[in-house]
Amino acid sequence: MKIAIPVLLAVLPLAAQEIKMPVGLDKLAAKASEVVDVSLDGALLQLASRFLSEKDPDEAHVKRLVGGLKGVYVKSFEFDDRDQYKESDVEELRAQLKAPGWARIVSARSKRNGDNADVYLKTEAGQISGLAIIVADPKELTIVNIVGAIRPEDIRDLGGHFGIPKVDINPDKNDKPGKNDKKDKEDNQ
Repeated sequence: MKIAIPVLLAVLPLAAQEIKMPVGLDKLAAKASEVVDVSLDGALLQLASRFLSEKDPDEAHVKRLVGGLKGVYVKSFEFDDRDQYKESDVEELRAQLKAPGWARIVSARSKRNGDNADVYLKTEAGQISGLAIIVADPKELTIVNIVGAIRPEDIRDLGGHFGIPKVDINPDKNDKPGKNDKKDKEDNQ
């Protein structure tokens, strides 16, 4: 029993991340023209959230959302040329997300331009306890892993903070092409 407690304490931080990033991903940084690497455990998230203003309604909302999270992990590589990473790097991640509790809820594939995206949810006792997003394009590879209690609408609100890309998971069905072009341009600048 004396050995079990230190071993358990040593393993708990590893379990918090849920998925392990393949070792080969770190080698991709040398080939990439742009790299984003965010690794925030619960304590660091709480520290980072202290820099968000309670006076700004958006920042105050994000600060509340972060309270239920145990970690945010993002790796993103953008390349000047196509095919700078191997499909096996991505498959190693997808294999981990076939574990019990994980379910793929979105899969998008394009044979035309090679864009691929997968969204996975981890559930425990009927509640979302984790999220993983893999976007694998010919010139870009992005992996987002959010660990902790989160609602789908929270994902949208966390976008643009802590290295999490902006994701519109609930677009307005009344939007017509061109209607928000000016706003979209402003948001992307």
